[in-house]
Amino acid sequence: MKVVIDTNCLIPSIPPNNPEYWLYLAFKNQDFDWHISNEILLEYEEQIGEFYSPRTAELVTSILLTAPNMVLSEPFIKWGLISDDPDDNKFADLAISANVNFLVTNDRHFNILKNLPFPTVKVVPLSEFQKILGY
Repeated sequence: MKVVIDTNCLIPSIPPNNPEYWLYLAFKNQDFDWHISNEILLEYEEQIGEFYSPRTAELVTSILLTAPNMVLSEPFIKWGLISDDPDDNKFADLAISANVNFLVTNDRHFNILKNLPFPTVKVVPLSEFQKILGY
């Protein structure tokens, strides 16, 4: 299963005592392939560094980059489908380019993708992705 994960789902999955930690465990168990672009990786690093610490950001990005089920790829086309928050387009563009099964996000800006006949992107919140994986 191929997925793109928004930063707002990654950040709460980092501490072992958070309920969202299951996401890290599922990734560690190779239950899915995590697709990341350089632009997304930079956002992860920046946001984790601000939310936790630069050291935590370095550790998380290191884990992601060395995992066998992490796929680094770049989108071919910049679709620009999310006008309310253009910064979110990097996730949508990669999801389309990589033809992922799910774009996992808790951000309402991605709801516009649910109504597009083309390109199709299956957007699910983190809680639904948890059910899909059976965690």
